[in-house]
Amino acid sequence: MTENTELPVVSHWIGGAEVSSSGGRRAPVFNPATGARTKDLVLADAGEIDAAVASASEAFPGWRDLSMAKRQGIIFRFRELLNARKFELAEIITSEHGKVVSDAAGEVQRGLEVVDLACGFPHLIKGGFSENVSTGVDVYSIKQPLGVVGIISPFNFPAMVPLWFFPVAIAAGNTVVLKPSEKDPSAAVWMARLWKEAGLPDGVFNVLQGDKQAVDGLLEAAEVRSISFVGSTPIAQYIYETAAKHGKRVQALGGANNHMMVLPDADLDLVADNAINSGFGSAGERCMAQSVVIAVEPVADLLIEKIRERMVNLKVGDGRENPDMGPLVTAAHRDRVAGYIDVAEQDGADILVDGRGFTVDGAEEGFWLGPTLIDNIPLTSRAYAEEIFGPVLSIVRVESFQEGMDLINSGQFGNGTAIFTNDGGAARRFQNEVEVGMIGINVPIPVPVAYHSFGGWKQSLFGSAKAYGVHGFDFFTQEKAITSRWLDPATHGGINLGFPEND
Repeated sequence: MTENTELPVVSHWIGGAEVSSSGGRRAPVFNPATGARTKDLVLADAGEIDAAVASASEAFPGWRDLSMAKRQGIIFRFRELLNARKFELAEIITSEHGKVVSDAAGEVQRGLEVVDLACGFPHLIKGGFSENVSTGVDVYSIKQPLGVVGIISPFNFPAMVPLWFFPVAIAAGNTVVLKPSEKDPSAAVWMARLWKEAGLPDGVFNVLQGDKQAVDGLLEAAEVRSISFVGSTPIAQYIYETAAKHGKRVQALGGANNHMMVLPDADLDLVADNAINSGFGSAGERCMAQSVVIAVEPVADLLIEKIRERMVNLKVGDGRENPDMGPLVTAAHRDRVAGYIDVAEQDGADILVDGRGFTVDGAEEGFWLGPTLIDNIPLTSRAYAEEIFGPVLSIVRVESFQEGMDLINSGQFGNGTAIFTNDGGAARRFQNEVEVGMIGINVPIPVPVAYHSFGGWKQSLFGSAKAYGVHGFDFFTQEKAITSRWLDPATHGGINLGFPEND
């Protein structure tokens, strides 16, 4: 695609400065609410990939060796700057992603929680010490950074997901190359400028704009020691296998198809509110959205009535005007989601509220799809089994708790789930037996707080490394165990070729 010289150009951030592309490849960036192309994005070629990795490699020794007190001070300053300017970042997110600006501000706030955690990193990377394990022998462990780490983030959370990883990586002494989504790339460069203002040395945090060429460049670069990724399951699997083949640590978080189970004793007004919040917030473009409601009979008809009553009043529009829901991120993604509604209808489901063909007056070219409610969706339908990633809420009717549990556990994903009930015994059984990594009990979007860790089961997580929390600091450090003895040369004990024993 040829460059439109009248539009702003979003560039790389390498070595502490914006760097344009020499290769000439460009991609368009849109405002989803209007459909207008608002910016051009540079796409990295081999030279820029090498430059970003080299910048991080050169910065690593100095950052690794900087005292923890000085590293901590820089992270604190970044935290204060981000907190003071978070609404500026939220507006940037809305302009490129389309989500409601208050939702974008919430995304930044959840990312800030991980920065808060990173501010206390000295406690989380300290080693252990055991004195006199054998006579005159001590054993202790230390945690050290990996080196250059790569982060590949998705379009749906252009600030929060990178913030899950890079504050932890930087606090632990690593340097970073972040590859943001091509759909909403500006947030990453904005945060890079903020790091520079906070005093982060040049090269510690780099932003590499690009497409699959940039992704593969990070996966294959010998200097990159680890890869962190969040996105769809097929890509997560590709990232995991390719990076592992090149000898890297990998945390690859994949897709989801989350189920909310509703028991007959649940407060159905609470359930209806939370089904709306979870299913249609951020236009359903959340990996933790509850896209399927499992209604344990006889509650389905009444619950559907309550959900429909609430859907009538939902306002959809330009996210800058703070409606309830904004557009989808691109026209292609809007059409993909609408295609799943077509599939559900062809398979015999009942489309109770149809968002296809929805438009907003005065912004007809925006990437609109209205909230959609589907009942009686066949379990054999692709629209049930696959991740739709849009404002589509499906109802599945079951006759018992066990039938609902079996349905959840039979799925390919295991990211998030929720149960709504006033029965503590049922909730306890659910949390013990459900095969899902993150569980809500009367909570619709169970994203763990920063000092726990985020990650699912089955096809929702490749490998065992979750994001942030203790898992995050373990992922971005490597441990050394040292056995130490200091003796007088006159009493060293002489030669002994036997295996050493503790005494």
